[in-house]
Amino acid sequence: MSQGRGRAVRALRGLLRRPGALLSLLFLAGLMVLALLARWILPYDPLEQDFGAMLQGPGREHWFGTDELGRDILARVVHGARTSLVTAAGAVTIAAVLGVPIGLLAGFFGGWRDTLLMRFVDVLLSLPGILFAMALIAVLGRSQTAALVAVGITGIPSFARITRAQVLSLRQRDFVIAVEALGGSSAYNMFRTVLPNSWSPILVQVVVLSSVAILIEASLAFLGVGIPPPTPSWGEMLRTGKTFLHDAPTYAVLPGLILTLTILSLDTLGRALSRLLEDPREASALALPRRDAR
Repeated sequence: MSQGRGRAVRALRGLLRRPGALLSLLFLAGLMVLALLARWILPYDPLEQDFGAMLQGPGREHWFGTDELGRDILARVVHGARTSLVTAAGAVTIAAVLGVPIGLLAGFFGGWRDTLLMRFVDVLLSLPGILFAMALIAVLGRSQTAALVAVGITGIPSFARITRAQVLSLRQRDFVIAVEALGGSSAYNMFRTVLPNSWSPILVQVVVLSSVAILIEASLAFLGVGIPPPTPSWGEMLRTGKTFLHDAPTYAVLPGLILTLTILSLDTLGRALSRLLEDPREASALALPRRDAR
């Protein structure tokens, strides 16, 4: 087993010892399995309409009832999970791929590079996330790709600032200076020495931004500028379901409940991971750098 793989296994074991993190992992794992296997597990297609079964309550045939077009609510919620998870994964990937190098370059080289890059980050940070996403979607059009790109761009500043702060704390460490003294290039020092020792706060930010991305995607759909129907989306179901709240309460309650539990699980997991990586005993066991106490 490689060193990196061994650290990951020990980190997972540390999370499993925390009840809240364990429950969150189980919920998220179950949600992902359902989203991936929904086509083979669920008896109904999320787009199949049945005008003879409109706005039915929970029953033996439709466990969570039907919507205004007779579509199975459970099937749409589960397929909506796929939409949210794909959007979150894509947005986090875009934010990390662009934000981490910006923070790495700014923190490592400093000077005019740091000033230029961080002013660019400040410009992105000054834009309200939801409004910027709406403006970008207005230009690109309503689609899952547009929502994914919009949410990803709004996450760049958080990765850039966190990476820069971590690089600045490591830049003058003895092991970094030793690599330079032995003739290591800047690129080698950045990507083989500094970046591997900066991964812990970046990993926490991946979890945190995932919950933010899911919430923003749902908010955009709720406002009517997200992924266009008939693609299942939790936000779209909330927007339409509130109209039929008295006739079919499960229409809005179920996607709202799953959305809340998903965000709560990601938040709980992020907090547990942050505590795990900041605990001196756990950090020592994982062979991770401990953040400087201030």
